[in-house]
Amino acid sequence: MAYAEARHLGTEIPAIDITPLRDGSDAQGVARAMHAASTGLGFIYVTGHGIPGELIEQARAAAYRFFRADQSDKEDVRVSGAHRGWLARGGAKMQDDAKADLKESFIWGWAGGTSDGHALRGDNRWPAAVSDLEQVSMAYFEAAHGVAHHLMRGFALGLDLPEDFFLRTADRPLSRASYVYYPAQPPEAGADQFGVGPHTDFGVLTVLCQDEVGGLQVQGLDGEWVHAPPVPGALVVNVADLLARWTGGAYKSTPHRVVNTSGRERLSLVLAWDPNPETIIDPGQVPGAGGVREEPITCGDYLIWRFGKAFAYRKA
Repeated sequence: MAYAEARHLGTEIPAIDITPLRDGSDAQGVARAMHAASTGLGFIYVTGHGIPGELIEQARAAAYRFFRADQSDKEDVRVSGAHRGWLARGGAKMQDDAKADLKESFIWGWAGGTSDGHALRGDNRWPAAVSDLEQVSMAYFEAAHGVAHHLMRGFALGLDLPEDFFLRTADRPLSRASYVYYPAQPPEAGADQFGVGPHTDFGVLTVLCQDEVGGLQVQGLDGEWVHAPPVPGALVVNVADLLARWTGGAYKSTPHRVVNTSGRERLSLVLAWDPNPETIIDPGQVPGAGGVREEPITCGDYLIWRFGKAFAYRKA
C-alpha cells in the first residue's frame, strides 16, 4: 500500500505580487498576469496580499485548540443546515464512488444577517471551549475577504470589464471560511484515500492559506498530478467552478486534492468567496467569455445543488 503519486512542481503555478493591484500603482499589469494564469492552470501563488502574519498565526492557534478539544465540545457546534459549524471526519465526499475524506472542518461565514432566508445563510456557531475563536476567525474572514475583492477587481480588468463587474451584487455575500484539519495519513490506507479527494471548488474563488506541512496536489494540463508546496508568505488562489462558468470556460477550474504524507497533522485556512445569492451567473454578460455557454443560474441555486451532492448531512 502507498500514497497517491504526484510529481514535483515545475513552473506550472505562477507567483503574482498583487501589491500594485491593491495600491493602484499598476492594476492593469497585475490583471494581465492574473488573466494569463487563469486561462492556463487556474492556480496562482499570491504575494503582497496584506494579511498580517500575526493574524494568520492567531487563527491557526485558535483552530488547533478547537480541533484538539474534546469530542463533546465539538459536538456542541455540529454543522447546521446553513453549513455553519463543525463537519466531522467522513462528512464530505467529493465523488460518489470515492472513500470519504479524512479531513474535518470548522465553517463560518459572513455575519451580516439572515433576512433573505437563503438555505446557506445562517448564524455562525461558536464553541464555548475556545473563547477567542469568534474574534480571531471573523478578523481573518474580513482580511481574506478583502483580498478576494482585490482579486475579483483584477479578474474583471483582465477581461476588459469594469473593475467592479463581479462585485456589483456582493454586499450580502454567500462567502464562507473554514479551518480544515487533516490528520497524518497512513500509507496503508492506500492510494485511493485522500485528505480531500480530487475535486474542483464549487463557488467563484478560493483563497487558501497553507501551513508548512504541504500535501496539496493539482492536476496539470497534461493530466498528471503535481505537488503544490507551500511558499512562505504566499496564498494559493484558484478559480472555482462558478467563475469558470461565468467566463464561459475562459478561466479554468482545475481539479486538486490533498494527500498528507508528512506523518504530521496539517491545517489550512480557506476562504470561499461568493457574491449575493441572487447574482446571475451568465457568460453572456462577459464579452471575453469562452465558448462554454451554460444556462444562466443564480449563485445561490448553484451552490445549493453542489452542496447537496457533496455533504452527507445534507443528503440525510
